[in-house]
Amino acid sequence: MAATTRVALIGGASLNWSPTFLGDLFSTAELDGSSLVLIDIDAPALELMGVFAARLQAAAGSSWRVETTTDRRAGLRGAEVVAITLTVGGFETMAVDLALPARYGIAQSVGDTVGPGGLARALRNIPVLAAIGSDVADICPGAVVLNYTNPLSVLTRTLALTAPGVTVVGLCHELPGVMGRLRRLFGLAPEAPYRARLAGVNHFTWLLDFQLGGRDGYRMLDSYLAEHPQRLPYEGDLPGTPSSVFEDRLALKLWLYRTHGLLPAAGDRHLAEFLPGILSPTLGRGAVFGIELTTIEHRRAARARRRAWVEAVAIGAETPEPARSQEKLAEFTLALAEGREATHVLNLPNQGQAANLPREAVVETMGVIGPGGAHPIASGDLPPAVRALVLPHVLRQELTVEAGLRGDRRLALEALASDPLIANPLDAAPLLDELLAAHAAYLPQF
Repeated sequence: MAATTRVALIGGASLNWSPTFLGDLFSTAELDGSSLVLIDIDAPALELMGVFAARLQAAAGSSWRVETTTDRRAGLRGAEVVAITLTVGGFETMAVDLALPARYGIAQSVGDTVGPGGLARALRNIPVLAAIGSDVADICPGAVVLNYTNPLSVLTRTLALTAPGVTVVGLCHELPGVMGRLRRLFGLAPEAPYRARLAGVNHFTWLLDFQLGGRDGYRMLDSYLAEHPQRLPYEGDLPGTPSSVFEDRLALKLWLYRTHGLLPAAGDRHLAEFLPGILSPTLGRGAVFGIELTTIEHRRAARARRRAWVEAVAIGAETPEPARSQEKLAEFTLALAEGREATHVLNLPNQGQAANLPREAVVETMGVIGPGGAHPIASGDLPPAVRALVLPHVLRQELTVEAGLRGDRRLALEALASDPLIANPLDAAPLLDELLAAHAAYLPQF
């Protein structure tokens, strides 16, 4: 017998997320008969995604009841799972987040989590996420909220503050991606299982220990490095080296492991922005580690390819093949509907799971989600040198949340001025003012 539920997807017209989530949900036979509401303010894009969903559902032979609406509060009624995948301002604002700092000589390999791009994105999204949190607390307080929107730590913290008593979890696919990259490095099967103990903040989390295919991961890594000494500058010589700018090269992680004795659990493009000097001209803006700056043109090209596919499916020119991805929305939805638990890497307020990081700040560790809510699994302490790298980002993220909720320029400046991507501290104030002016239409709190 199917376990039915109601899922609300805010940002339901997302070309990046919705097709994947729809495929996952429609491919989960145990959830047949459940209802899904796609919520988005972009009515034409929402209409397209609704048609795509119908085509995908027919191909999967599923019996989900799918609705679309531009009325968020109406869509939240009765929701048991709420997933958030929106981006305030879209690529037009992100283009500014990359271009303005570049005029100050600041390179960003992603620009959505830390640095000036991460700060600007946070300040735009915080008021919207705060409003969503208030709506959930008012309309469906028993729902589990799964946030996928970056900057993940900052916005998950915003939701936790504005929806007290509601289970709020931040979800990211970086750890499965890193494990997939390591499987290729070690020559393991793609389905080789992994286990991990980790701690940090999203996109800057560190593996305290891990297993792959039932074997000790660090022992395998030590054996690999003994046989294959790392060569820098990066020459693209690692097994399974990806070709896409969005995929992980692994070289920066290996250097960090050789330096600190721990391997980060995120892609190199993200890691580079948390560390001083990696994106400096001295290191070729990251090229020494094989890092290529992700431009807005890269993103627009990827979106255009995705849109073309969605439109082709919607008009019947292509027949989709629904399949399960590595994302956890369907798995968690099924666990909640069936009254059981599922384990994955979770972003939650720190209750002590990351023992030597600040309490209540959102941290990333393994955790369990189920009928009793979301519960972290204790990871222990980060070693002193790694903690010294992570802690300033935790404190800076707390500053950013407060700045975004209060519309406080001074707090925003303090967050930006202390960021490792700001090489010249005199640039912080004028850069911040330019970003605030450029995004004024999305910053009502300022």
